[in-house]
Amino acid sequence: MLNKVYLRLKEFMKEYYKTIIFLIVCYFVFTFPLPYYIYAGGGTIDINDRVEINNSETSSGSLNFAYVKELEGNVASFILGNIIPSYDIEKKDNVSLNEDESNEDIMFRNKIYLENANQTAIMLAYQKAEKKVSIKSKHFYVIYVEDKVEDGLRVGDELLKVNGKDIENVEDYTNEIQIHEAGEKIKVTVKRDDKEIDVKATVKEGEDYKVTGISVSTIYEYKTNPKVKLNFKDSEGGPSGGLMLTLAIYDKLTKGDLTNGLTIVGTGTISSDGTVGEIGGVKYKLNGAIKADADIFLVPKGDNYKEALKEKEKHDYDIEIKAIGTFDEAVEYLENLKK
Repeated sequence: MLNKVYLRLKEFMKEYYKTIIFLIVCYFVFTFPLPYYIYAGGGTIDINDRVEINNSETSSGSLNFAYVKELEGNVASFILGNIIPSYDIEKKDNVSLNEDESNEDIMFRNKIYLENANQTAIMLAYQKAEKKVSIKSKHFYVIYVEDKVEDGLRVGDELLKVNGKDIENVEDYTNEIQIHEAGEKIKVTVKRDDKEIDVKATVKEGEDYKVTGISVSTIYEYKTNPKVKLNFKDSEGGPSGGLMLTLAIYDKLTKGDLTNGLTIVGTGTISSDGTVGEIGGVKYKLNGAIKADADIFLVPKGDNYKEALKEKEKHDYDIEIKAIGTFDEAVEYLENLKK
């Protein structure tokens, strides 16, 4: 019996050895990890596909996010990164800031960054459009932990109480820390995995005030009229779409058409006062705009704008690049396109 199996295996290997070798090589090329990230021109996302507002205005063109494509390092992507001019290779050691963090921690933080940007965009757009918006609830999430301990705080925890006192603002937490000595432990009640539990946090001396080695982000839920619903995928994260999302919501809330039939791609964070902040990966996002045949690329003023112009001149791109410092500047620029 074993002899027959051996003979049949031998015949199979003899007949298909080239195919087997090819499959092994393919597996190695596409799965063997290398300590690099490869960055490339990504693409764009039409924000109309992500924003729902009752009885909203329609646009003849589109307002779009730009994103960067990040590839895990393997033999295939490493080769592409070395032969395709628009691809860049970065060592993982230069990108990873905290080896103690898990991918889940990073993904949660990116999700919170996106949610923060979304909520800021909603509030600002409704205020600028003179529509009703008010805070319905607040949630305080831990997005970074300096030193993990077994009974301590975790990324993703929602802060509820500190030493038995309800947390209504982040200041409630930080003020409680100040009345304790460095080295003391405080009790923090958090929601984790939909359950309320008590954990410990150790008070430490910071540069200007006492801390517990965590970063906290506040997420607001708003009541709006008309109602707005954002439909983002779990894989979409980060704050760099803040400007474009604010413009898209505002465009739906107001009469007229900011797009004027054009394909407009942009990037930049947005703050509650309307200031547009710089972001990373501008040249990759510009490349994505080019792939989408965009007419205009909106980019934050300063180094981002300089980088975008340099990339445009380098490749002789046919696209208008506009530096934007505030939300109001962006609206004024787009409204003047039709004049």
